[in-house]
Amino acid sequence: MRIAIPVEERNLAGTICASFGRAPVFLLYDTGTKESSFVENSALANPGGAGIKAAQLLVDRQASAVLTPRCGENAAEILKAAGISLFKTSSTSIEASIELFGKGRLPLLEEVHAGLSHHGGD
Repeated sequence: MRIAIPVEERNLAGTICASFGRAPVFLLYDTGTKESSFVENSALANPGGAGIKAAQLLVDRQASAVLTPRCGENAAEILKAAGISLFKTSSTSIEASIELFGKGRLPLLEEVHAGLSHHGGD
């Protein structure tokens, strides 16, 4: 399974970004092979719709799940329509979140926000 995580930098020991759509980088992690890769968030500098574009990026990269502390409703709709599950992280640790996900201990992200494009957020 390929999971995607919005992160601050290209480092597994780094931290999860609090903003899905405005994350600088996404980690793509294969839970079977334990291989990881990073992809720049090309939507980062967009004045609006960053979450939507970031979600499409992960759809195109064939993610199966996203681990994130929060997500805007438009991005969440795109991910869910593509069959990508959203899981809520509570730690900023990438490694701890991957471990909790592997143990089935991350809850589904049930509450999404309206999006913050008018504030420069998701």
